[in-house]
Amino acid sequence: MKIRYTTLIVNDMDESIKFYTEVMGFEIDSKYDLGQAGSITLLKGEGETMIEIIKNPVDEPGLFSIGMDVEDVNTTVKELKSKGAKITMEPTPIKVGTLAFLEDPNGVRIALIQHH
Repeated sequence: MKIRYTTLIVNDMDESIKFYTEVMGFEIDSKYDLGQAGSITLLKGEGETMIEIIKNPVDEPGLFSIGMDVEDVNTTVKELKSKGAKITMEPTPIKVGTLAFLEDPNGVRIALIQHH
């Protein structure tokens, strides 16, 4: 597994984009308008790791999850379960692949994603 992105929930998308691009030096990779469900912007820094910022009407601002790329999400979830991991969302198809969630002992969400 390798860390692919960190997901942050934000109050103000424009202000957050300005901070991460102008202050922190990230570049906009892509944007997604989810209608009433909110919006997502992916920001790319050095290397492959990205920051995903989400504005939506549901979640509180702050760290939402750490995203990790996996080659086979079903196998990974099965292995993690056998080691006692708390799976909070079983593998689910999404637009770019398959996604599952687990929590660490502190309640930090970890997203496992297998891209197409």
